[in-house]
Amino acid sequence: MSNKPAHTTTILLAVFITFLWSTSWVLIKFGLKNNLPALSFAGLRYFTAFLCLTPIVLTSPKERAVLRSLSRTDWGWLALLGLVVITLTQGAQFLSLSYLPAAMVSLVLNTTSVVVGVAGIYLLKESPSRLQWLGIAITVFGVGVYFLPISITGVLGLGLLAAVSTMLGNAASSLLGRKINLQEHLSPLVVTFVSMGIGSVVLLIIGVVTQGIGILTLTDWAIIAWLAVVNTAFAFTVWNHTLQTLSAVESSIINSLMMPQIAILAFFFLGETLTVKEIVGLILVGVGVLVVQLRKRT
Repeated sequence: MSNKPAHTTTILLAVFITFLWSTSWVLIKFGLKNNLPALSFAGLRYFTAFLCLTPIVLTSPKERAVLRSLSRTDWGWLALLGLVVITLTQGAQFLSLSYLPAAMVSLVLNTTSVVVGVAGIYLLKESPSRLQWLGIAITVFGVGVYFLPISITGVLGLGLLAAVSTMLGNAASSLLGRKINLQEHLSPLVVTFVSMGIGSVVLLIIGVVTQGIGILTLTDWAIIAWLAVVNTAFAFTVWNHTLQTLSAVESSIINSLMMPQIAILAFFFLGETLTVKEIVGLILVGVGVLVVQLRKRT
């Protein structure tokens, strides 16, 4: 009984972290409306977060030892992870948010676990249960309810292409991250530090070369700093701490709160409205993804 208050506190802390992550979407939209180039904006966010992690890693004898022990193979896998997680996935996410409403992008990204589940059939030889197939069906139906009928042309088509690229990048990151995290000699902090460093530098270079960096105002720098320090470095550190206490099911449920949070924040701060059909679609996708995750992790 004595652990119940502490467990409740951890749950509330995890919910707070999902709220921080949800506010990232609003802040990104604010930055994009200020004419921050999408790729350069993403590169600056994650490169700044990488700089925040640098003193933490380099002042830790344990993490320095892990860094020194990295083989060429380790560096190769971590570089690939950084290119997939940061360069491809985050770059595409910022691009999608420059074209589409936040709630729409959030819905597309929430299908990641379904794609991972289906990909696992072929790549990991993991066959979904009947309940998981039901969850997949509910998710697909929810996506259909939200989007159909739709004409995928022009800016909407570009935005959806970027959003789907982000979702596929998330799925690839999940499968790749599972492989890398099985290596016991690699610490989570070093994996994050190295992959984020490589991925963010490449993304920033691509952004500057293709889009320029724009004229950054004090507000722009404040948004970048907050996203990097609070919503990335701090939030991921605290989230990893909560995972030491929460069960996989609890963390899955809490993480699923982001989709409705993003929709609500987008309504109040961005003026993005939802039709009844879109709300039903969001709910169906949320339920379907939750069914897949709960069955998968129990």
